[in-house]
Amino acid sequence: QVQLVESGGGLVQPGGSLRLSCVVSGATVEYYTIGWFRQAPGKEREFVALIRWNGDSTNYADSVKGRFTISRDNAKKTVYLQMNRLQPEDTAVYYCAAGHPDPSVDRKASAFPYWGQGTQVTVSS
Repeated sequence: QVQLVESGGGLVQPGGSLRLSCVVSGATVEYYTIGWFRQAPGKEREFVALIRWNGDSTNYADSVKGRFTISRDNAKKTVYLQMNRLQPEDTAVYYCAAGHPDPSVDRKASAFPYWGQGTQVTVSS
């Protein structure tokens, strides 16, 4: 059974940084595409970033491109989301997800079968 556990969320001022971690167990992390999604109160869950299993190519939502970086440490079975220049609109619960989605749908939450419990990120002064 694939299990994912996120950590690293918290309260940060606008312009600050956080690094989220997603530890994967029950699977070989490099064999899965890992995605980060977020959900703000009253809004649908939205795609943030992903790293693909075959070649480590990455993809980002336009809203975070240039500010967020996704990376993977296979030895630690961990995927990271480095978030810089955070803004209040980045406030949300952040989730990591694992699966083998077709690239045509890999920005959709429904394409990922395995999910973590989420970690809260709050950007506020």
